[in-house]
Amino acid sequence: MSEILKVENLTKVFNVGKDADLYAVNNVSFTLGKGETLGLVGESGSGKTTVGRCVLRLIEPTTGKVFLNGVDITNLKDKELRKLRSEMQLVFQDPFGSLNPRLTVTQVINEPLFLHGEQKQARQKRVDEMMELVGLETDVGNYYPADLTASEQQRVGIARALATKPAFVVLDEPTSMLDPSARLELIDVLKDIQTELGTSFIFISHDLTSVARISHRVAIMYLGHIIEVAPTEAILETQKHPYSKALLSAVLFPDPSKKLDPFVIEGEIPTAINPKPGCPLAGRCPYHQEKCDGVTPDLLAVAENHLSRCIYWDNIN
Repeated sequence: MSEILKVENLTKVFNVGKDADLYAVNNVSFTLGKGETLGLVGESGSGKTTVGRCVLRLIEPTTGKVFLNGVDITNLKDKELRKLRSEMQLVFQDPFGSLNPRLTVTQVINEPLFLHGEQKQARQKRVDEMMELVGLETDVGNYYPADLTASEQQRVGIARALATKPAFVVLDEPTSMLDPSARLELIDVLKDIQTELGTSFIFISHDLTSVARISHRVAIMYLGHIIEVAPTEAILETQKHPYSKALLSAVLFPDPSKKLDPFVIEGEIPTAINPKPGCPLAGRCPYHQEKCDGVTPDLLAVAENHLSRCIYWDNIN
């Protein structure tokens, strides 16, 4: 699988007061292959949305590098970056809030094509193709966002993101405002789109059942760090980090053959403001040892294509 995106040591720090720095994203690295979906999972405040926006250069990273098709886009100027905007797109969490209420569906999908200089005839053809791709009837093109259901609104947002034929799309909790049946339908639509177009996705969510259904690999975030990355099947079966184990044990998957295996991590999540060096879970971890303090562990290979930030991963299962 060829590599579309490479993120190296990405860090985003927000100054929140005198001598107070919030490490929203802390030394994050990952890759994304062509036609692959990487699920980015974590609790609210773990930094997953900030990662997505830093990768798109909607938020400027503090340090680190982002490579798109081998090109370092981290420090590109506005004019150079604008040329690459068609290659990387975003689908927002709130489908209605992300659509201009004064534009029809056709105009919404047409807008990025117009901004990137597509000819009028080609634009209309592409709009029709995108509407068909996401499962919208042709007459919906004359509707306004307020006339649509939440599921239809999100399909419009997806069609708009795909209109410019991007190399990858960041899907920022795209199903969180939908009911379960609509959520399932939309995930299946995304999978069909990926099969047809070969587009890569970063699927950001706290819903592990949705992530498991669409993702080829899963990266789990905690307190700004990616603490484990593995193929979906592997991470569902054998977690190699205590936080991953606790997170997965709290999910009720629709599979009667799976046995409940409660694993609870007690204590409050520490602040990400001026964090101390060491494992981010050290103060709450049942496997905590003296070695866990002082130095933040790297993501290390614990099995084939399986990385973990826990140095005691062999004690977990």
